[in-house]
Amino acid sequence: MVRPLLVCVVDDDESVRESLPDLLKEFGFEVQAFPSAQDFLQSIYLDLTRCLILDVAMPGISGPELAKTLKQRGYNIPTIFITAHDDEAQRPRLISLGAVDCLLKPFSEAQLLKALSAALPIS
Repeated sequence: MVRPLLVCVVDDDESVRESLPDLLKEFGFEVQAFPSAQDFLQSIYLDLTRCLILDVAMPGISGPELAKTLKQRGYNIPTIFITAHDDEAQRPRLISLGAVDCLLKPFSEAQLLKALSAALPIS
């Protein structure tokens, strides 16, 4: 039996950490959620993560800073940024960092599934 792909969610908003994993599990993924970039970096899941859903604005290490840190450490994890701030210049900047997509909260299931399809093979 093949294990589901692991998607990790890093968001300081507790409601996102509770609701988004449920949706991702419905899509067939294994999920781990973290309240901060530091918690993710210190986790045992770093090497197992196949996709990262990452909040842009978080206390401490921001989403873009985490993405840069991961690249510097040699990790090439497909990343989907999520944000509550509608900034026209932000999306192209995040895509230039290598993000698969940048979704504005609240996003639809269809938008999330499209981004996940771009990041991972979904059967």
